[in-house]
Amino acid sequence: MLHKDKISKLKVIAFDADDTLFVNEPYFQETEQKFCVLMEDYLSHQGLSQELFKTEIQNLSLYGYGIKGYILSMIEAAIQISNNTISIEVIAKIIEYGKELLEKPIDLLDGVEETLQALQGKYKLVVATKGDLKDQHSKLHRSGLGHYFHHIEVMSDKQEVDYEKLLKRLDIKADEFLMIGNSLKSDVLPVLGIGGYAVHIPFHTTWEHEKISHKVEHENFFAFEKITEVVNKLL
Repeated sequence: MLHKDKISKLKVIAFDADDTLFVNEPYFQETEQKFCVLMEDYLSHQGLSQELFKTEIQNLSLYGYGIKGYILSMIEAAIQISNNTISIEVIAKIIEYGKELLEKPIDLLDGVEETLQALQGKYKLVVATKGDLKDQHSKLHRSGLGHYFHHIEVMSDKQEVDYEKLLKRLDIKADEFLMIGNSLKSDVLPVLGIGGYAVHIPFHTTWEHEKISHKVEHENFFAFEKITEVVNKLL
């Protein structure tokens, strides 16, 4: 239970963006399905998905997270799967799919705006999200949520060291920080590891890379079904 006395020092509440504030992963899954249909002469859809995922993970250290890196990984995977025989037309189609992904509409998740309205002015609100800098700033601008946030941090990764750097920039201590997100791996475990507080709000689909196999049990960890529950516990 999230007791007010336990978080009495809390100053900053950070929100993940993708699949916490607005829809993201289903759009990637939709694009992956298009890729599999495009390449189905070479492998089964399952095999294509596995090869694409493997390429994505291999490229994370080079491209980071985000749509642009995903586009490059789709092209690279297509070249490898086809043994360098893929046509220019197919590569052009993959680029088209990527551009469509970049232009997807912003679909706010239920309760997000009312939660931000309720917390604004009582805590410093920030965005702490992974992805491409330009794309994430564009999505936040188009979402209409940007004015709620004091600071927007597009992180190259979400390890303990990355959160420690964020706390230093915000000039706060770990026990003054609460992270809210849909990923136990990225939004919860690293924050708990440095002494902060974390809230998990599940989303119905999760990228394979963000899944963990164990249950999280920690005195600074809280799990809610809906983001609006955070308001009920904090105010």
